[in-house]
Amino acid sequence: MHNPAEPALPHTHARPLHWLTTAAAMAAVIAAAGLLQPTPAAGARTPGPQTAAAPGPQGPGAQAPGPQTPAPDPKTAAYPLDCRGGPHQITGTAQGDLDRDGHPDTVVAVRCEAGLGTPPNALYVLAPDPADTTRARVVATLLPAEQRRHVTELAVRDGAVTATLLGYSGPEVPRCCPDTRELAKWVWTAGKFSQELTTAEARSA
Repeated sequence: MHNPAEPALPHTHARPLHWLTTAAAMAAVIAAAGLLQPTPAAGARTPGPQTAAAPGPQGPGAQAPGPQTPAPDPKTAAYPLDCRGGPHQITGTAQGDLDRDGHPDTVVAVRCEAGLGTPPNALYVLAPDPADTTRARVVATLLPAEQRRHVTELAVRDGAVTATLLGYSGPEVPRCCPDTRELAKWVWTAGKFSQELTTAEARSA
């Protein structure tokens, strides 16, 4: 029990000035805490739902393939075929990527134009001329005219050139009437074209 005669301790009586000072200090602490909260930078947007970018046709950032490069035009090429001043005649063409470089090549059968008889064919591979891409140039000879063959059924399949070659079994066979038939195939291997004769048969005159 407290003796009324004794003086009271300082903390046993609340003074109005003491409570006001405490309240002011608490308010200052709360205000300082609010100032320390991070605020968005000027012009920053509030993060929203993230949407993944749609991938391109061949993966993220890939571009769609452009138009296919046209095959060389056989009418624009100069052929190493001696026609003694006469014109050339194109008798067959086929297109395909022969060396797997992503660009189509042209295979063309050419012979000298003649009023009588059937001149032999030469078979060439064409590629774009690097000096003038609107023109074609001969880059390989698959069948020289000196072999005296006639080219039919020319085609390109799976990167291989195929053709039927008609020829003569001997010098006595008339030039109008070839009597041999060979099925030939040329394939680009080790930097050059190799020829394969798949079948050969002789026909009666």
